Amino acid sequence: MRRIIIILFLFVQAFAFAQTKQMSLEDAVYGRYTYLSPKSMSGLQWIDDEHFSFVEDKNIVTESAKTGDQKAVVTLDELNEITGSTFRRVPSHRWISEAKLLFLSSKKHWLIDLNKKEAEYVIELPEKAKNANFSESRQFVAFTQGDDLFITLTDGITKQITNDGGNGIVNGQTVHRNEFGISGGIFNSPKGNFVAFYRKDESMVKDYPLVDFMAREAEYNPVKYPMAGMASHHVTLGIYNIETGKTTFLKTGEPLDHFLTNVAWSPDEKNIYMAELNREQNHMQLNCYNVASGEKVKTLFEESSDTYVEPLYPIQFSKVNPTEFYYLSRHDGWFHVYKYNTDGELVQQITKGEWEVTNMLGFDAKEETLFIEATIDDPLQNNIYKVDVKTGKTERLSTETGVHRGNLSPEATYLIDRWSANEVPGKVDLFSSKGGFERIIFEAENPLEEYQLGENKLVTLKTKDEKYDLHGRLILPVDFDPAKKYPVVVYVYGGPHSQLVTKGWHNQARWWQYYMAAQGYIAFTLDNRGTLNRGRAFETAIHRKLGELETEDQMQGIEYLLSLPYVDTDRIGVHGWSYGGFMTLNLKLKHPDIFKVAVAGGPVVDWSMYEIMYGERYMDMPQENPEGYNNADMSNYVISLDGKLMLIHGVQDETVVMQHSMKFLRECVKQNKQVDFFAYPAHPHNVRGKDRVHLMEKVSQYFFENL
Repeated sequence: MRRIIIILFLFVQAFAFAQTKQMSLEDAVYGRYTYLSPKSMSGLQWIDDEHFSFVEDKNIVTESAKTGDQKAVVTLDELNEITGSTFRRVPSHRWISEAKLLFLSSKKHWLIDLNKKEAEYVIELPEKAKNANFSESRQFVAFTQGDDLFITLTDGITKQITNDGGNGIVNGQTVHRNEFGISGGIFNSPKGNFVAFYRKDESMVKDYPLVDFMAREAEYNPVKYPMAGMASHHVTLGIYNIETGKTTFLKTGEPLDHFLTNVAWSPDEKNIYMAELNREQNHMQLNCYNVASGEKVKTLFEESSDTYVEPLYPIQFSKVNPTEFYYLSRHDGWFHVYKYNTDGELVQQITKGEWEVTNMLGFDAKEETLFIEATIDDPLQNNIYKVDVKTGKTERLSTETGVHRGNLSPEATYLIDRWSANEVPGKVDLFSSKGGFERIIFEAENPLEEYQLGENKLVTLKTKDEKYDLHGRLILPVDFDPAKKYPVVVYVYGGPHSQLVTKGWHNQARWWQYYMAAQGYIAFTLDNRGTLNRGRAFETAIHRKLGELETEDQMQGIEYLLSLPYVDTDRIGVHGWSYGGFMTLNLKLKHPDIFKVAVAGGPVVDWSMYEIMYGERYMDMPQENPEGYNNADMSNYVISLDGKLMLIHGVQDETVVMQHSMKFLRECVKQNKQVDFFAYPAHPHNVRGKDRVHLMEKVSQYFFENL
């Protein structure tokens, strides 16, 4: 017994000794994305229904889901020899067949025959090519160069699709500032006979002045920035026929400043389906267009809302019945899967309940079972489920608490589950879709194992009206003593499409919060109304009154902090960036008695100076909602400024333009209010790279010196 006690004592001592390393600022900022980021399986993808591949030790390795047998199919040295390249790591790639891999670099695409260890062909793009989009069916690459669209074929022939780029005309690129789920501007057809592309005319949008101060003589580099309530760009969708070389534009009609999104091809390539949203963003039509003529065939269905409609996902056609498709929509207040036919008739709502489907992973071969990611068990988790299409009955496949992402094999026999949890830095599990858990494929080591970290715990509060739960994360200082009093730094974002508190690794904390905990601060974060994965009512509650309910909810978090005996109630600070900068100003200016110190980065000060697509969705136009815009204008609250406030802004910011900070600073000067300001030359909206350490040192020092 004595020996067991001694062994346990030594183990505890060793564990305590191992966890003595303190989080430095470089660890928190640079290390977060490098040496303190958990290792993962690189290049993980399915080859066929039984085999998957991944990159390990500079080799592409295949593994049998059935037996676990592994085989290295190509090494980095072999790849460099085949392609005549000098890759230092295996480049991006995807399987075309069981023996053929497509490798993609920024300017070349190789199709490699693994059996022969040779390239079947290489498609080489021009030096200035961008937005490359490879067609597997026809084996060409569509890309942009400047503001025009081109394709290059396997024989090396390049064809120019558009000739009108420039002077406000942009082809083949993203539009509507990447809102509405848009991530690209090129849409190759399923059989490779056509290329659909966005054409954006922004000639009517005023040039917004940005200046490059790093040139010998400062250079004027204007951008198009359509502000709320002002002229918006016009978008159309062109269809290029590979055989004829002709382009047909869909006749989407007027008004010209509406939004075109969620582009989807019919399997037979005869039609294009697209969500069309009015500028007010409260009415959406899912429309079908004829590819050959560009004529509108029909409107399949419409969605309207008193707040806004936000189509995010293109329709997915059934592989069993080409006259039916699946659609992910918040039609009933929560993201769920619907089946429609091409006449626009609702066949079935497949999933139901007060929870969100966050991703459709796919179906089995007969489309009798649907595999999804969803928040059924908990809005702080993302789990994997299978759904009986006929009955809607759901069964959870992922077994552990955490945030799970699934990857379904082509015939849905197997499922790969990549996940993390508070104390799990990263795991990859293999499941049989019928038999459940098979085995662990990969398990990451804990890169923070040697660090002494503050206790990280979740808290659940209520909104002021007790209608909703609010989820927060509290990190206590290292060597916490409940008999002492500690200052608090609140980190806030609070905007739509965000969720800062989950049950992923370390409850999704930022390492900077651990750094502050190592310096003797409590770190707190709360997700307020308006944030993600809580349903339409929770998210749209902020409509036309940004900053009001979010601030009210954040103050519920403050009430909780003030109730804790170890919180120094005279030393509370707040920091946030972008929407979080807006929220930082809301909290500091509306509650100066609570927040002693604040650092607002890239803050939205006046929503009338923000861009149309995002700003008008949540606030409507300034002329339609003058009271809401006035109440959300942070310069109107400068009179209440007390204590220490710093604004930080990137000089080249194209998202929240510098004008916001300038307006606020000018008002401070007018009212003789002292405020601190720092600008990051050459940086856009976010300060990245080694300069980010400088940024976070400045933020941290501001709290150290003033809080």
